[in-house]
Amino acid sequence: MLNQGLGSWIHKRRVKSHGHTAVIDGAVSVGYEVLAERIDRLANALEGQGIGRGDRVAYLGNNHPAFLETLFACGSIGAIFVPVNTRLAPREVAFALQDSGTSLLVNARQLESLAQAATAIAPVASRLVVEDDHEVVGSYETAIRAASDEHRDVPVSLDDTAIILYTSGTTGNPKGAILTHGNLTWNSLNVLVDYDVTSSQVALMIAPMFHVASLGMGALPTLLKGGTLVLQDRFEPAAVLAAIERHGITSLSGVPTTYQMLAEHPDWDTTDLSSIRMLTCGGSAVPMRVLEAYEARGLSFSGGYGMTETSPGATSLQPEHSRTKAGSAGLPHFFTGIRIVDAGGQDLPDHAVGEILVQGPNVIPGYWNRDDATAGSFQDGTWFKSGDMGYVDEQGFLFIADRLKDMIISGGENIYPAQVEQAIMELPSVASVAVIGVPDQKWGEAVHAVIVPVEGQPVTRDDIAAHLDGKLARYKIPRTVEVVADLPRTASGKIRKTDLRESHRKRTLA
Repeated sequence: MLNQGLGSWIHKRRVKSHGHTAVIDGAVSVGYEVLAERIDRLANALEGQGIGRGDRVAYLGNNHPAFLETLFACGSIGAIFVPVNTRLAPREVAFALQDSGTSLLVNARQLESLAQAATAIAPVASRLVVEDDHEVVGSYETAIRAASDEHRDVPVSLDDTAIILYTSGTTGNPKGAILTHGNLTWNSLNVLVDYDVTSSQVALMIAPMFHVASLGMGALPTLLKGGTLVLQDRFEPAAVLAAIERHGITSLSGVPTTYQMLAEHPDWDTTDLSSIRMLTCGGSAVPMRVLEAYEARGLSFSGGYGMTETSPGATSLQPEHSRTKAGSAGLPHFFTGIRIVDAGGQDLPDHAVGEILVQGPNVIPGYWNRDDATAGSFQDGTWFKSGDMGYVDEQGFLFIADRLKDMIISGGENIYPAQVEQAIMELPSVASVAVIGVPDQKWGEAVHAVIVPVEGQPVTRDDIAAHLDGKLARYKIPRTVEVVADLPRTASGKIRKTDLRESHRKRTLA
């Protein structure tokens, strides 16, 4: 066996899981044999388009079998898969294409205008378009049907790059995290060990697979084990509840907002949820009212902590600890370790707050074309510096104390204030700005901008929204804007965001 990476997975499952359903997309069910043949055909079609080892192939689309086919086809020939967030603005998509050096873009028909706008800025050599309707034959399907179904075993090692996944930038532009075949394989093994995934797993994929949590914690472990993925291209509570009952869903992953919206839907009380064995929640802790709503239906949550750079799992909290260790992110995954260190990199005792470091075969080797960022992200060569603050108790359970970086998590999306601030500062009427996350009952956090306007030039939230429309993804645009005379700063001139958050908290309580 020459291919030790992801590209060999479905080919092996063709025999091991013969007769089993791999993917369900609407009314279409795809068995492992058919999925394996389509991957082989697509791999040969990509080679026919000039794609080879190390070349980058981007995918712009929501959850669809073509996402998985493109991922595994790239792995089959040693190419690199670049999933792109569909909620980004054209300029942001173009950056990912250009920075990665994408040669071929596969995009969904419903995102054709976004693809055209992005490739007008960052041209690619070729594109394949996936139709919404399975009965309609577009260029993607034509390429598959015209290609050979021969499976070829090409050399791919666990150290080879499988995916470049762009993370929100702390200084304006995002960084491309290099996820190797080994990173994704070991992360999947962590999931199989710590979450008891079985071959009878029927996982409902409601979070987009271009996010590492959905892909790494849901899709890949399920397929590795020979289970079934049920795809939904968007989150609609009624459709999710109907799918749970129709398909006998056994596992579901989401963020607190997802689960809250399901529990608040009129169909919640009448939906048969008896098939569910596993609920996982990421992004932030599950609110007590949501936890209680699910416990009333005999369900409990698994939680955890992770990031793109850990593929993404670092820790997991099992359901039996959801009450006794409330607020904890759990224990390190089986093949992963964590440390808590002070500013000098020295280990801290239990309950002392410091930076969280992560080590393991699921930790990325670095960032694409960013040696500077890679060098500054590791301690002692192998311990990844998360930039998050936390502590462990005497039993080794991790608790997140704060974010060293100012990242905002809104509805499961990571938002870095620096990028939003830079875009806002393009407005001539803005003298200075600070963007912070503020509590939001629905989304966990919402983006809040505190602005000092240029004297004599008033600025409103509508002005900000109009300026950012098309430049940033909509979820990054501030929901609220506060105009002030000055911003609190340290002696060195840095904005004291802690003071801004506290000031907002006091006003909210007043």
